[in-house]
Amino acid sequence: MEQEYAVEFHHVSKIYALKSKDKKYTDDKRFYALKDLSFQIPKGEVVGILGTNGSGKSTMSLVLSEISGIDEGKMIVNGEQALIAINTGLNMQLTGMENIELKGALLGLTKKRIEEIKQGVIDFAEIGDFLYQPVKKYSSGMKSRLGFSINLCLNPDILIVDEALSVGDKGFAQKCIHKMEELKNEGKTIIFISHSLPQVRGFCDTAMWIEGGMLKEYGEINEVCDHYAEYVDYYNALSNDEKKKERDRKFAKRVIPNGKASFVDKFLRAIKNR
Repeated sequence: MEQEYAVEFHHVSKIYALKSKDKKYTDDKRFYALKDLSFQIPKGEVVGILGTNGSGKSTMSLVLSEISGIDEGKMIVNGEQALIAINTGLNMQLTGMENIELKGALLGLTKKRIEEIKQGVIDFAEIGDFLYQPVKKYSSGMKSRLGFSINLCLNPDILIVDEALSVGDKGFAQKCIHKMEELKNEGKTIIFISHSLPQVRGFCDTAMWIEGGMLKEYGEINEVCDHYAEYVDYYNALSNDEKKKERDRKFAKRVIPNGKASFVDKFLRAIKNR
């Protein structure tokens, strides 16, 4: 029986260590980058992920793409996923062409299939001779073009787009939207992380609002976007002192008190202290 959901989160949390005043990480201070998230994304759905800066959106993209593991709960992903984000997945020392070959090799693709992907990336990215230059010399826009093109040509089941359209020219961004529309019509699952409410409203079926690492709302696109827009307007109208209090209030809910580490934390500490 085919799986109904592309992604399932069951009480998922991601925990990071905090830096102390001497800029060293300590086991005594930890916080929830994501805290107790539970939701299900049906196959073929296009979900917009909303949230203010520091809310956990980029952590969500790393967890969804399995670049980063979870610390609590259970995550189920049905299908091959690809993350499109600035710099993520690109080797800065290699050329654009070498990055295409590396990505294909890591996925176990045949040389013939890699050659087919190369031409697709060249045609879509439109970065010319920069394909033969080290990626470290690219602008943010060119990195976005290359990363987007490679992952689109790999044709994943689940596409995770993290602010990749926020850099570069509008023409290329529109080209990417058109391509994602094609993937959407093919029944691909797309998770679209963006600060642009018009893009989210125009492209997505549903929206998920994450705030302070926690799930605030998940549902009908315009309803969630309206609620999020109201909160952004409220926050922007605050004074600097009031904004700081609001940030501190949200962060306090994410800090893990001493002695309340997760099972994973305790297990890792036990191994380290052997």
